[in-house]
Amino acid sequence: MLIAVDAMGGDHAPAAVVAGALAAAREDGTELLLVGDPVKINKEIDEIGGARDSVEIVPARQVVTMSDSPVTALRSKRKSSIRLCGDLVQEGRAAAFVTAGNTGAAMIVAKMVIGTIDGVDRPALAGVFPNPKGRTVVLDVGANVDTKPGQLREFAVMGHSYAHEVLGVESPRIGLLSIGAEKGKGDEITKQVFDVLKTTGLNFVGNVEGSDVFGGTVDVIVCDGFVGNAILKSAESLVEFIVSTLKDEFGSSPRTRLGFALSKPAFRALQRRTDYAEYGAAPLLGVRGGCFIAHGRSNPRAIRSSIRRAVEFCAADVAGKIRDKVAELHAQEELLLSVKGRR
Repeated sequence: MLIAVDAMGGDHAPAAVVAGALAAAREDGTELLLVGDPVKINKEIDEIGGARDSVEIVPARQVVTMSDSPVTALRSKRKSSIRLCGDLVQEGRAAAFVTAGNTGAAMIVAKMVIGTIDGVDRPALAGVFPNPKGRTVVLDVGANVDTKPGQLREFAVMGHSYAHEVLGVESPRIGLLSIGAEKGKGDEITKQVFDVLKTTGLNFVGNVEGSDVFGGTVDVIVCDGFVGNAILKSAESLVEFIVSTLKDEFGSSPRTRLGFALSKPAFRALQRRTDYAEYGAAPLLGVRGGCFIAHGRSNPRAIRSSIRRAVEFCAADVAGKIRDKVAELHAQEELLLSVKGRR
């Protein structure tokens, strides 16, 4: 199982990416294809040392920057590191790719180069959030702004498969994000999706609210990418605000500094649970291979975690499970239409 890594993607590339990749190779034995400028990659490897036997460098002459249009990787930068990562997965040479680069370009490459699973209209980006009992998968968190009921049903199938296969939840509870828990709350799309999700055979528990993202009441929350991205960005900024505020308050007097020293292990545990670097990249679900999009400012630990998520994803054949469940739902729909047609 080879994982392709975009060595040139991210605010701290290639240094942070190469360091994280080597950590994954050294600690987990993961075999990697590092895609990017060979001179820069080799320089970083030489400085860090070790794990070279588990890493193969795939030369890339171009880089898609954060300011480039997402379609640049398809049209004018076909030899870019992010595009070549997609090519490697499409050709079957890599099982998945990881990038901390241009999110839009990664999604375009995944959809247009790797291709979507048969029956999946739109891939969805899944965010993983901590809760008191484990983790909550929210999708979509940014890939699709406008969605239809059938697409949100696909998101539920994808979220179920990821929570079950990767997070180990036996029967993931699936909730539909709305402005109230009662049936009938929300806009017209939400009301339509509520009825659609009841027919999937999944463990759909009904509508949920924003408080359920961190509440642990459900394992998967389905929403469109506009709302999901707002949740993701709000959560990230809230965590940063809390950490920054606590640092300021604990340093304000000798008494608070003593209190911090005594409670340091608890705060470190909290920081680990809320740190994006622990969870790594978000998977783009619904494509034929694995695509993991990490935060642009990912450090080596975040890259290592992202590669681990990609390995877990591929080992559990999540894409295959999604393909089978989507095919099952479409077969059920065709059967119902056939029965109605004979009446």
